[in-house]
Amino acid sequence: MNLHTMSLRALLFLGLWHSGRRSLASAPQLGDQPKKIAVIGAGIGGTATAYYLRQEFGPGVKIDVFESGAVGGRLQTVKMGDYEYEVGGAVIHPLNLHMKHFVDKLGKSDHFQNTYISLPLQYYIIYNYFRYFPRKDVPSKIAIFNGKELTFEESDWFIINFLQCLWRYGFNLLRMRMWVESILDKFMRIYQYQQYGYSFSSVERLLHAMGGDSFVTLMNQTLEETMIGEGFSQVFLNDFVEPITRVNYGQSVRINGFVGAVSLAGADSGLWAVDGGNKKVCSGLLYSSKSELIPAKVTSIAVKVRPSKSGAAASFYEVNYVGEDGAAHSLYDIVMIATPLHQGKSDITFSGFSPPIPSHYPGRFHQTVTTLVHGLLNVSFLGTTEAASDFRVSDVLTTASEVSIINSLSSLDPVHIPPGYKPSPASHRKVWKVFSPEPLTQEQLKSMFLSWDSVSETRWLAYPAYSPPQRKTPPFILHKRLYYLNAVEWAASAMEMSAISARNLALLAHHRWHNQDSKIDQEDLHTRLRGEL
Repeated sequence: MNLHTMSLRALLFLGLWHSGRRSLASAPQLGDQPKKIAVIGAGIGGTATAYYLRQEFGPGVKIDVFESGAVGGRLQTVKMGDYEYEVGGAVIHPLNLHMKHFVDKLGKSDHFQNTYISLPLQYYIIYNYFRYFPRKDVPSKIAIFNGKELTFEESDWFIINFLQCLWRYGFNLLRMRMWVESILDKFMRIYQYQQYGYSFSSVERLLHAMGGDSFVTLMNQTLEETMIGEGFSQVFLNDFVEPITRVNYGQSVRINGFVGAVSLAGADSGLWAVDGGNKKVCSGLLYSSKSELIPAKVTSIAVKVRPSKSGAAASFYEVNYVGEDGAAHSLYDIVMIATPLHQGKSDITFSGFSPPIPSHYPGRFHQTVTTLVHGLLNVSFLGTTEAASDFRVSDVLTTASEVSIINSLSSLDPVHIPPGYKPSPASHRKVWKVFSPEPLTQEQLKSMFLSWDSVSETRWLAYPAYSPPQRKTPPFILHKRLYYLNAVEWAASAMEMSAISARNLALLAHHRWHNQDSKIDQEDLHTRLRGEL
């Protein structure tokens, strides 16, 4: 690790990355602030956007957050029996500084316990029932399944695991960790840029600020091409890397190199989740931002020109929506779209814009089906002769195979680990989570489980279908004061990527509103820092 990287990671412990410290010098006198801002979508991206907008524009602006479904978006839980289980985004990397900041801030806040909030009752109950802490760790073991048998099964002994990997793949595994580490070192530069208030007008410029031309190149070639070029063997990619991309993104090593690196980072040690469910971060951010949640579906956005008090014409965005009370509309100075503008994900239309804004951008979202089964696993399905009472594997990853019907199979622990909780062996009924590209049939369930008493299926259009080259991502800026957060997903889809995009767009909207161009698309941070020393 170089000194530059150490200084970036030290921000986590010293608190210098805290969003309160924003500039290298005193801020210039600002003009009038916007009066109303709309955020469309209350997933992690939308609620983080509302949180950062409040920081940038202060207490005077009214922020409305539109959500037609559940707060949390693709972060959701399902109750089975006495416990709730994660069915959406499940894990957070230890170096995801924005997510860690959210949990630290919300976990230290006591006002949830005695303040009524302007959200539906169930979110008020969530605040009072759980505090915001990392979830307790439960030991786990990994195996890899090729559709017929287990080709790798993790041992309780580190030295045995090391020797197994060394025998089959040489030093590929160690080299992969070093390669991912080098990418993470560059990735973390974005926190320092955002600490000092820098923003970027496109996904490509954001990536370039992180990793220069190398990150842009990663976007335009496959993970397979990238890793082969780095000297990794095809066998290692097929046997070890692809199972990781299949469990994290349901796709092969032919996804783009950047999202592939994010996927491999998701196999790192120290991953964590939020006690009570990751979706709690969204409801907490919504409360902390003092936004108003409007439970409605946005149908269209139009440009409207109205006279101002000074007599000059002023433009606004008319957001049209349908809620429980029927159709309505409202005018806003700034609009942030935090839901994917792609087929099957959104049907928002745009009128009065020149050039026109499409309702759907090119590309499609990949389907992943999450099936939770409370039942008794048929361990022979995995081709093992081990007795179920001795089978302690908690996560089964799969290689690409014509006979493989699943992407992964995992023993699931509750989102809140009660005192004294111990995971049950496979000989007991427990909750298993199955990722598959298509819904499981009764016959397929019968082949995997000896019996079950409950099944829950959730179909997600979870993330883009990544097929490089990605020559051009959707824009962050759709119009003068109309922004699109989910453009970042076409680089990589992850909770932290949404949080980074949220911080970037809040800064971008602030700088463009106040004509502070010196903080947009500049990569001179380190030069300016050296100049101030």
